[in-house]
Amino acid sequence: MSETTPPARTPRRYFLVVLLIAIVVIVIDQASKWWAESELGNGEIIPVIGDLIRFQLVYNPGAAFSIGEGFTWIFTILAAAAVVFIIWYARRAGSIGLTITLGLLLGGAATHLGDRLFRDPAFARGHVVDFIAYGNLFIGNIADIAIFAGAVMLVVLTVRGARADNRARVEEER
Repeated sequence: MSETTPPARTPRRYFLVVLLIAIVVIVIDQASKWWAESELGNGEIIPVIGDLIRFQLVYNPGAAFSIGEGFTWIFTILAAAAVVFIIWYARRAGSIGLTITLGLLLGGAATHLGDRLFRDPAFARGHVVDFIAYGNLFIGNIADIAIFAGAVMLVVLTVRGARADNRARVEEER
């Protein structure tokens, strides 16, 4: 290896980057939720882009679009399973695209798991703090944005044929 050749990226380095990205997502998400609870806790609504985007605090016991409000404990189990699976899978990451994708997904899933475990009304049945209102469609948070971005990236990587170990699938012509 010459001095101008960059060092080969190892799965361990990719895994550490996944963890770093996840930590950044968790910190930003939790800090933004702290801000939302302190500034919007009295029912205040702050327009950001008219009625299209606004800040409005809600506590969501369900999943996306408040689906399954009576099954909060199931979402806790699913979030825990997602965190475990992403950590397991991230150890195989062999590309920067997959590393970023998994970091975003892990950060979003981990912060949702933290909300479910440690927020009111009870352990493992906590409500997720949502505060970014998108018109009258839904209200989300930073973790939701990270999960959505990670999911879109995962679809793009899959369509492009990327694999965990950075090898593209090649169709053999016979």
